[in-house]
Amino acid sequence: MENNLPVNIREYQELAKKALPKMHYDYINGGAEDEHTLRDNIAAYGRILLRPRVLVDVSNIDMSTNLLGYDMPSPIIVAPTGSHKLANPEGEVATARAAASCNTLMVLSFSASCKIEEVASSCNAIRFYQLYVFKNRDISATLVRRAESHGFKAIVLTVDTPMLGRREADIRNKMVAPANANLEGLMPIDDLDTADGSKLEKYARDTLDPSLSWKDVEWLKSITSLPILLKGIVTAEDARKAVEAGAAGIIVSNHGARQLDYAPAGDRRAQGAGAGCAGSHGGEAGAVRAGGEGPGRGEARDRDAQQGAGAGHGALRLPERRRDHPGPRPDRGRPVQVAALMRDARRQSQHILHTVKDTLHVPAPSLVIRDAGSN
Repeated sequence: MENNLPVNIREYQELAKKALPKMHYDYINGGAEDEHTLRDNIAAYGRILLRPRVLVDVSNIDMSTNLLGYDMPSPIIVAPTGSHKLANPEGEVATARAAASCNTLMVLSFSASCKIEEVASSCNAIRFYQLYVFKNRDISATLVRRAESHGFKAIVLTVDTPMLGRREADIRNKMVAPANANLEGLMPIDDLDTADGSKLEKYARDTLDPSLSWKDVEWLKSITSLPILLKGIVTAEDARKAVEAGAAGIIVSNHGARQLDYAPAGDRRAQGAGAGCAGSHGGEAGAVRAGGEGPGRGEARDRDAQQGAGAGHGALRLPERRRDHPGPRPDRGRPVQVAALMRDARRQSQHILHTVKDTLHVPAPSLVIRDAGSN
């Protein structure tokens, strides 16, 4: 592999382990506590089985989609991950340029090692800004105003971090918080000691607001005209609340397994009694609009869902399929599959990122994104 470029993610990971200091590699690669959810996140991809349909013309495949009114050639976007300068000297500026070269969307992390202004001036990528709410609301409000004034198109509010997850590798390594360029001049961070382990843990305790609640979504809406997405939703009950709070969309995410260990992995999310928040079409799981009209354009339609052990305890079930949905209905009770992904890929590859996995009962947010992992 030394003489050849990596050909898959695993090979890139092996190179990163060799190239990066152990503290930084563990910070990027690790999860919370026993890392059960981290392992399950990876295993979730192995639980997805392909159900290919043959003799279908694939000579002209269109994977384009529309998110919140922005056209993209595919539904793959750059999730918010912090401290890119740990891996590249140009940091998030390089990431933004890469996103722009692919005509895709980048969510700039609150924990970025490059300033909002630097990233905004580096290229013409579509940019969203990820926000944490501080005990000092003025800091959060200032960051929102800076993002809005520099052309960011949405605010992604992280809602699953009232305190930092217990990341044991960071504690062992006494991980030092990488410099957050966007907090320069807003608050001091140099006086945070490492006596109790990870400097990140103390930094989060001292700054993040554990009282964050649904009323703060209203506060955020009052200070910006940008659409607000809620990142970190994993239950149907909270998906409903997000709708009621007026969120423009949700990102279904367990924070890359970095927050709460034993949170559900990708194919087990959106669970709960009467799970889901309803789409604009009755009985349609994940019927959410993200710009564009009609089936196959800006909608995440129904999902296959697992049944079996745990039925009656939040087990997911296959919802009714829309009558006008093209193609046959998959059998009920089958394991999670991507039959719909392959059948609809030319028209609706947004299935990859958009999900609400249960029968829905109230109007859905305009956008649901499935997050593979983030900071």
